[in-house]
Amino acid sequence: MSSDEEEYSSEEESDEEDPAEAAKRAEEAKKKQAQVDARKAEVRKRLEEQNAAAKKKKGFMTPERKKKLRMLLRKKAAEELKKEQEKKALERRKVIDERCGQARNLEGASDDQLRDILKEYNERLYLCESQKWDLEYEVRRRDYEINELNGKVNDLRGKFIKPTLKKVSTYENKFAKLQKKAAEFNFKSQLKAAKVE
Repeated sequence: MSSDEEEYSSEEESDEEDPAEAAKRAEEAKKKQAQVDARKAEVRKRLEEQNAAAKKKKGFMTPERKKKLRMLLRKKAAEELKKEQEKKALERRKVIDERCGQARNLEGASDDQLRDILKEYNERLYLCESQKWDLEYEVRRRDYEINELNGKVNDLRGKFIKPTLKKVSTYENKFAKLQKKAAEFNFKSQLKAAKVE
């Protein structure tokens, strides 16, 4: 056998094995492709899980939810403000009733009853005015004490409050000096006139 024949025979053998090898190669290629697809699917699944987790974390406070939360907070604050105002109004009314007393029915009262009621109102008015004066005096006294203590603190710190100076027009000062000189000149001229006479 020559070399040409050997090559030819080997090609024939390879052609004969080719369908079996091709089937094996096809199976191996399918297996490799299946493995690659499985890995890709695994990676996709992992990425989707990560994205889903990220979306859950990020997406909790969506703009709609934020808006809704703000509205709920505003409503809650408005309700609390109303309650607080009502509470203050009730307290104010209670204090006014306590200090001023209940209104009396004056219709159908006799003259003696009217005098008694007026006397009672006058006494209450006197009491309220005296309490008012006492409170005002106490406020003034405390303001004075606060100012004194602030002054002492500033003295200890070395900080002194500079008094505000009034703005004075220089034109008025010059005018006053001129008038003074004119008065002196008049005085001197009157003295000279008195000596001559």
